[in-house]
Amino acid sequence: MRSNRYGAVAILLAVLGGTTPVLAQGLFGGNTVGPNGGFANYSGSGGGGEGLIDAGGLPGQDGRLNYATAPLGNPAKQGPFVYSDIAYFTQSWTLGKQLVAWRGLVDSTGVVTGVPGTFIGSGVRALSTDQFGRTEYAPGLNLGIGWKFEDGSSVTARIMHISGQTFGASASLASQYARSNVSLSDTFLVSGVFNFPPQFAGPDRKTAFEGTFIGRVVDPTTGAVLVPGTLVPDRAFYGLWNGASNMSIEYKRWYTEAEIGGRTPLFESNTSKVYAIGGMRYHMFMERFHWLTQNFDLNGNTGGRFEADYDNILSQRMYGPYIGCSHDLYLKNNFSLSVDLTGGLMANFIKERAYYELGDNTVKAKRARNAIDLVPTAGGNVNLWWYPVKGIQMRVGYSANTFYNTRNIQDPIGFNYGAIDPVYGTQYFRIIHGLNVGVGVFF
Repeated sequence: MRSNRYGAVAILLAVLGGTTPVLAQGLFGGNTVGPNGGFANYSGSGGGGEGLIDAGGLPGQDGRLNYATAPLGNPAKQGPFVYSDIAYFTQSWTLGKQLVAWRGLVDSTGVVTGVPGTFIGSGVRALSTDQFGRTEYAPGLNLGIGWKFEDGSSVTARIMHISGQTFGASASLASQYARSNVSLSDTFLVSGVFNFPPQFAGPDRKTAFEGTFIGRVVDPTTGAVLVPGTLVPDRAFYGLWNGASNMSIEYKRWYTEAEIGGRTPLFESNTSKVYAIGGMRYHMFMERFHWLTQNFDLNGNTGGRFEADYDNILSQRMYGPYIGCSHDLYLKNNFSLSVDLTGGLMANFIKERAYYELGDNTVKAKRARNAIDLVPTAGGNVNLWWYPVKGIQMRVGYSANTFYNTRNIQDPIGFNYGAIDPVYGTQYFRIIHGLNVGVGVFF
């Protein structure tokens, strides 16, 4: 391969949420220190052609031996490159706090307490969204390709995905230390869902009260009924969310970004380079809240019509341009430091979806809403680069990207089945940031 096809590695920052694209930076293999602090680059190729790489040199330098301006740019005149980064990122917590369920149950018919709708139990909080764990880091992968031109400019295309983070909490019939009143009402869970159809009524009998007589007096000797009492009917505790045995909630979120961009040199000295950067970028924030409610009949049966699912999905897909600048500074011993800053304006396409569904998938109620907002973004990254051999480049760094005027889920559950109304709000500030380690190869 001819010397002008040897190149430096291009490994670009896997920017978080909106930092610069992975930028093509060069590698100088087989370096020999030359005058002015530059690096003379020699071809390691044994093939025919020139034995010295024409790196373009510093101003005023000519001849077959040219000195590059330190390992900050690709010594080849042009060519393709690929890169890959492992990322470890975290992001802002945006889910609101909402009480989901209490311990106890409601006398739907009034037969047990004498007044329909009377609450039975302690009413102790059993399940809430503030029981979720908080922000944590998640791994991700950034992949990209690009092309370097003779004038030092380059174009890149990349995609980065951060794996889903899942947070969960649950409550069951097992109260703490098995504490309850004599009726064992605290072994049940209740939530405020209303306006649902009869298919969500739940088991005919979920408690020992149903099918028995309150106030009945029986002669202990003869077994004769002295006072008939009042029959507690089936479904006296009406609804899947009244007298449930188990509830669980889950919150999951994903993040993906992609971009097509470029960079062009503006200024360079013996030890540094300044670039203008810009292009088009895509960001996607995906959030899903899931709530499962389970009932058991007196025979221990569950599933199907004895279960209910609730989901709230918020999708935000952003598209728009970005611009910025990059400054690369050569240190010593084949190391350099880069700092990138970018800003952009994104069109945010928002989808809000919330629905209830019976466990056997026969009945479903759904709410859907679409919207578009403008979201300004700003980001940056700092990277330490190392050029171990010709054509290989490695880096480690920190990236951050901020978003302004995104959406969030404030109250994930809308308790009115007939008009599902979860509360969404404005997330005025959101950040996604973390560490990245990667390697790139220039062909």
